[in-house]
Amino acid sequence: MHSSGTRDWPSAAAGVVERFETEYGAAPAGVWSAPGRINLIGEHTDYNGGFALPLAIDRRTLVAARCRSDRTLSLASTALPGRVTASLDELAVPSGGANSRWGWAMYPLAVAWTLSTGEKHGRLPGVELMVDSSVPVGAGLSSSHALEVAAAGAMTSLWELELDRWALVHAVRRAENEFVGAPTGILDQVAGVFGRAGCAVLLDCLDETAEQIELPLSSVGLALIVIDTRTSHNHADGSYADRRNSCERAARLLGVRVLRQVPGADLVEAPSQLDRLTFRRARHVVTENQRVLEAAALLRAGAPERIGPLLLASHTSMRDDFEISTPVLDLAVEAAMQAGALGARMTGGGFGGSVIALAATGDVAAICARVTDAFAAASLAAPDIFLATPSDGARRDG
Repeated sequence: MHSSGTRDWPSAAAGVVERFETEYGAAPAGVWSAPGRINLIGEHTDYNGGFALPLAIDRRTLVAARCRSDRTLSLASTALPGRVTASLDELAVPSGGANSRWGWAMYPLAVAWTLSTGEKHGRLPGVELMVDSSVPVGAGLSSSHALEVAAAGAMTSLWELELDRWALVHAVRRAENEFVGAPTGILDQVAGVFGRAGCAVLLDCLDETAEQIELPLSSVGLALIVIDTRTSHNHADGSYADRRNSCERAARLLGVRVLRQVPGADLVEAPSQLDRLTFRRARHVVTENQRVLEAAALLRAGAPERIGPLLLASHTSMRDDFEISTPVLDLAVEAAMQAGALGARMTGGGFGGSVIALAATGDVAAICARVTDAFAAASLAAPDIFLATPSDGARRDG
């Protein structure tokens, strides 16, 4: 290990600092991190101007970084050999799907492109980065956004850019939408930026407010189980975009800007205005918004154990109306419920990824065993099962 001088790096950052020094021959200027996230409830509501209730989890992506003397971006990961290099000038104009040629590095490069555009930023220097992450990739836990937000934290600090938390959210969303080519909303970015230990974040995507609501778990005998089914997904493919297009079509036909503006009672009249498929897509969004508000009210009332039925209803809606679940996700939900979970649902954009289950602490072992046995009986690879703790959002770790 190259000497990092007298600086006392926090233990969480020490590993990525050591790898940075080995790769680049000197210490980084700092280490920044951002969490993965779980969406407790409120799926595909964000780009419809709706409500969601995500939380940051205790699995994080760390980025060690320092500036260079030229315009080169040099990116390395503890998980992969070699480096990816690009010039900031090369990223001047996004090329849509062609940016996938960068592989995993597309995400921090997207952030670099977003933050370096605009006259006020002048000619910014290049950056060297080393990435380390404990957020599972493709599991519906927002690994890409954790990488983007952590990289954004590093670059805004190194480049001395003055962005408040909402400006950071929008910068990362632009990177995801325009450079990566995934038409996501702001849910993942808000969870990564506004998360706080022991809390979920009630996100209002129309008014752009983020309220932190206490989510006690262990202190009240509860646990939040994450079941990574190891079936990967990709938000940049057509399935996610198809759902978004259906929602936008429903809003136009119903005479509103976004589906958030459709009261639940008005949806009863919608079948005469919408085709069957578009109606079901809209029904998911409208009813999901209602479930989010009910869940938030229960958390405020100190009754987190009562949100279980809302989680299950959310999954049913995603399975039947929005059609973003899969047989493997359904199997995980069913097995968890059979073993005594208070509620369970897929989490994330869908078409793979993870399931969450709310359970009494004493039932966790039985639920994990039942889910594992169900996967084995279906000749599926064993899922990765772990407990999630509501944790802090993006921060500087050293």
